[in-house]
Amino acid sequence: MTTRKIGILGGTFDPPHLGHLIIASEAKEQCDLDQVWFMPSATPPHKSRQVSSGKHRVAMVEEMIVDREDFEVSTIEFDRPGPSFTVDTILQLKDEHPNVQFYFIIGGDMVDSLHTWERIETLLNLVTFVGVKRPGYKFQTPFIQQIQSIDTPLIDLSSTMLRERFKSGKNTQYYVTKRVGKYIEVNRLYEDGTSIEDC
Repeated sequence: MTTRKIGILGGTFDPPHLGHLIIASEAKEQCDLDQVWFMPSATPPHKSRQVSSGKHRVAMVEEMIVDREDFEVSTIEFDRPGPSFTVDTILQLKDEHPNVQFYFIIGGDMVDSLHTWERIETLLNLVTFVGVKRPGYKFQTPFIQQIQSIDTPLIDLSSTMLRERFKSGKNTQYYVTKRVGKYIEVNRLYEDGTSIEDC
């Protein structure tokens, strides 16, 4: 039976930006993946700040990947109450898709903190971690032998910076797709915190 290779790119995506697209595209090519699923976190356990509503974050990712048939959005974490621990999500995915090999795509800073993740030893047996390297940087993790690393162009974008730019009315033309920018404008996100909810 054919085994599909699916990459998972998790995050709050508040908002999603071109850096996310570049990482997903590079991971797909370098790891020879069939698809990449963008997985917005419902209740991210590592985030202490408030995030925009799940409805808006999912909609923005859908707008961002509308032209890519090999990119999808997974809302699996919104169907489960409580903190969105990755190990629980992957166990559910493995149960629902037994013929899929999952690759979990993470940034270099997250590679270094893997030892703090919930049931990391179990998780390492369920997925192949794909670590996105910055030029000249070496991962600082005891799990280095279990990390498949990829190189991507260095583009220092963050959702935090983008929220501030939207709030202050600065140019964001080259940071998010045109459709995401339009969605943010129409829904007036990041102007006064009306789209924010507790996490």
